[in-house]
Amino acid sequence: MYKGLLSKKYLKFILVGLMGLATWWIAPPAGISAEGWHLFIIFVLTIITVILKPLPMGAVALLAVAVSCLTNTLSIQVCLDAYGQPVVWLVVFAFFIARGLSITGLGARIAYFFVSVFGRNVIGLSYGFAATDLLLAPAIPSNTARGAGIIFPIIKSLSEEFEGKSELETNHRKLGAFLIKVGFQANIITSSMFLTALAGNPLVTAIALSREIDLSWGQWALAALAPGLVCFFLMPLLTYLIFPPKTREIKDAHRIAKERLREMGPMSTHQKIMWWVFVGLLLLWVLGDFFGIHATTAALLGIGILLLSGVLTWEDILKERAAWGTFIWFGALLMLAGQLEKTGLMDWFGLQISSAISDYNWGVAFVITSLVYFYAHYFFASTTALITTIYAVFLQIMLITGVPPFVGAMTLAGFGCLSSCLTHYGTGSAPVYFGANYVTMKDWWTIGAILSIFYIIIWFTIGLLWWKLLGFY
Repeated sequence: MYKGLLSKKYLKFILVGLMGLATWWIAPPAGISAEGWHLFIIFVLTIITVILKPLPMGAVALLAVAVSCLTNTLSIQVCLDAYGQPVVWLVVFAFFIARGLSITGLGARIAYFFVSVFGRNVIGLSYGFAATDLLLAPAIPSNTARGAGIIFPIIKSLSEEFEGKSELETNHRKLGAFLIKVGFQANIITSSMFLTALAGNPLVTAIALSREIDLSWGQWALAALAPGLVCFFLMPLLTYLIFPPKTREIKDAHRIAKERLREMGPMSTHQKIMWWVFVGLLLLWVLGDFFGIHATTAALLGIGILLLSGVLTWEDILKERAAWGTFIWFGALLMLAGQLEKTGLMDWFGLQISSAISDYNWGVAFVITSLVYFYAHYFFASTTALITTIYAVFLQIMLITGVPPFVGAMTLAGFGCLSSCLTHYGTGSAPVYFGANYVTMKDWWTIGAILSIFYIIIWFTIGLLWWKLLGFY
């Protein structure tokens, strides 16, 4: 019994509990209520617990809700209200759509199609995998499901087909290593291009909306179009220059992909239905504002068609553990972040930090704040944790220092995703790609650091110019 209580899991909880007891009785800053201070403590301890991972994120979120209620910091009604917000259900519905792509085999078919078209050389093959991620990104709100679940297995399979299985020492600079890096970086870029490409992105829109900044699905996609596509098209070439594979020529990748497609046979009825639902959803998400159809309503319509046609069954819905797990933790974190915003504590933090850069014009403040936010990702093992913890604070700093609201909100939105490029643990898909043992940690971090500079330059130049042309500021 005592051995179990002293396990790593319980020691982590004990550490967090002691931190809570040590801070709970500290007098709050002037202008901050006791309830606001206690909510801040619960919020910070929740994020620390998420990072320590003694339990899954959903379980930690439920414990945070319980503590908020038991300490009378928040009412049970307030704690549960977030689960009725459309943005929470949009994420859940997108997971169901992703399941349809997976169980019908349409996701793999799309991947093999692009390889069959582009896979006549190394660069073309890398673009084939990147294009697959780009096409799937709007409908799969998990870069882990998209990259690690659909694209990574095909990259690994093709790499082994050409070069065989080998250990890390002999994989260095081989075809598989290059494709792994391009596949992962493309996964990061596409996550920044669509509201529904990453589970944490809707939290960004909710925080921005609380500041009366519109980052709807269409606005996000339009704003990210130019900087996103420039990064998308240049990244494989830049990666090729700084991390060239020893295997430069391939002749059979497109043939192998065509063989896989022939083995799959013609598109089944379910695949055709899934395809047209997918296309229809993209159109409704882009043109939804024009037709007065909310993005969540469009997703619900798509789920209804998939259920009626039998592409998805109710059992499939119930078995989608990732969707329901995300529903629990996302609703709780959204609630905590929203309630914390109402206490005025985020404004207080923003004022403290902005005072240090108040002598600069908004351009300098914008650059400093953006860079600090980007490279803070070295300290986070989750993109969602980064967004949940500091997005609101850094957005407030930008607003206080005079940065145009849309520029600040969208830059931080993009950088929250792109900064995942830095490490092998910064987002859910990273450990899977890195765990294939094709790339050393030194190379992974070095390439990530170089590409981070590239991404930042593109968003600071192409992004700002594009938003100016669109009249966003």
